[in-house]
Amino acid sequence: MKVVLDACLLYPTVMREMLLGVAAAGAFDPLWSPRLLGEWQHTAARHGPEGRAQAEAEAARMAARWPRGCITCPPGLEARLYLPDPADTHVLAAAVAGHADGILTLNARDFPRNILAEEGLWRADPDAFLHGIWQAQPAMVGDVAAQVLATARHLSARDWEMRPLLKKARLPRLAKALG
Repeated sequence: MKVVLDACLLYPTVMREMLLGVAAAGAFDPLWSPRLLGEWQHTAARHGPEGRAQAEAEAARMAARWPRGCITCPPGLEARLYLPDPADTHVLAAAVAGHADGILTLNARDFPRNILAEEGLWRADPDAFLHGIWQAQPAMVGDVAAQVLATARHLSARDWEMRPLLKKARLPRLAKALG
């Protein structure tokens, strides 16, 4: 299964690490475009040059792990597509060009299911998506979550617990399941 990750999922570190960890475990193939990476890097740059540098390093790590993950859209594709917010059409174009099955985003309003269905795509929020994978493969998702928790504890020097960490990352259903 191939899934486009909207930029709003790449910036929060815990959410990104959960999604990419589950992808690395074989649950799905993540897709993105250069523009999505640019949006992530622009947002990260708001926290200073270190934020942008970290986003660039993480993007390079993604490209190394999934060399076919970065989708370049053919000319004219975006122009033929429609979404309520024209600024999001590039996400739909990446999904179409990448032959994705769906789009993961927090912006449900901007990606109406009926419009996506015309292109053979579905949309899901990351919490429901990860929760569904957890239902099918609880040990795999639990292992990824444990690694993310250990990393969060190490990097923040804070004694995070699983449930608060995942809830803060906007993954409340998964937090409850793993909590």
